Amino acid sequence: MPPQTIIIYSSVDGQTKKICEYVQSLLSEFKEEVKLLSIEDFIQEELSLDVFSKIILASSIRYGKHNQEITALIHQEHQILQTKTAAFISVNLVARKKEKSSYNTNPYVIKFLQTIPWKPTVTAVFAGQLNYKIYSFWDKLLIRLIMKLTKGPTDPNTDIEYTDWEAVDAFAKKWHSLK
Repeated sequence: MPPQTIIIYSSVDGQTKKICEYVQSLLSEFKEEVKLLSIEDFIQEELSLDVFSKIILASSIRYGKHNQEITALIHQEHQILQTKTAAFISVNLVARKKEKSSYNTNPYVIKFLQTIPWKPTVTAVFAGQLNYKIYSFWDKLLIRLIMKLTKGPTDPNTDIEYTDWEAVDAFAKKWHSLK
């Protein structure tokens, strides 16, 4: 029998993966069986979403866009997603600002939900991590420019984890309570 929940994620720099691993560990503590896969591994394994009773899709944002493979999966499988208890998690730095940390106030999530044919049972938004040291030259340059425009940190030594882990805990508890 397959695990009850599958978590499929896309993570550019690792924070979305870290959040999903944390959700998996919390759900496991609740005795919920969880399979965790990157979008690439999910595609490679050729699994069907039909066999899971609950589905979590998580994507980071890079330059204003969620992962194309996650978006394609949603478009291909929206009918199955609509019949399941299914969540979408967005991880982005805009969510570092309290007033932009929910699905109905985060501009990237609002726009994304308007472009997909699926309405998630639960939508969560978590802030990511800003770590200039791990970015390529061009990514560092562009992200610093974006941070300057949005009044964020631009010091190239910045390494700040903005993720609100209590909010991630609350998401996992809420998720576990859903059938």
